[in-house]
Amino acid sequence: MRPNKLPEFLRTTSAHPDFKKMVIALDEDLYLRNGDTQKLYEQYNQIDRIKHAVVIYMDGKPVGCGCFKQFDQETVEMKRMFVMPEMRGKQLAASLLQELEKWAVEEGNTKAVLETGLRQVEAIRLYTIAGYSLTKNYGQYVGMEDSICYRKDLK
Repeated sequence: MRPNKLPEFLRTTSAHPDFKKMVIALDEDLYLRNGDTQKLYEQYNQIDRIKHAVVIYMDGKPVGCGCFKQFDQETVEMKRMFVMPEMRGKQLAASLLQELEKWAVEEGNTKAVLETGLRQVEAIRLYTIAGYSLTKNYGQYVGMEDSICYRKDLK
């Protein structure tokens, strides 16, 4: 049997065990990058009631995740985007982001916003290539020096 080289996406909620597993890996990665600064962001990264979560699989193993929550009537906020370090460079994050955007549009949304950290250079590159534009820091990220926010009109 040949291994599957195409990613598989599972649309689920934040209650799914594989989503939770990927979020733990994400948080570990963020603490390595950001140190104690990451503690400031924990309060904004709660996932206990997320209705729109995606787990990405390769060869049946979870290798990444992402989710979105409603920001306003027509806008979602993309959250908790992550691909395991050993799986990076394979366009998985771009595919995952496209899946999240597609689902958001199916749910009637026309815009997306997101926040990332200045030290997450891979994420900044991903969002720029995916058509996101810099925007003023919003909500809880106003005044957060390590935060950078983006927006995009969804099609």
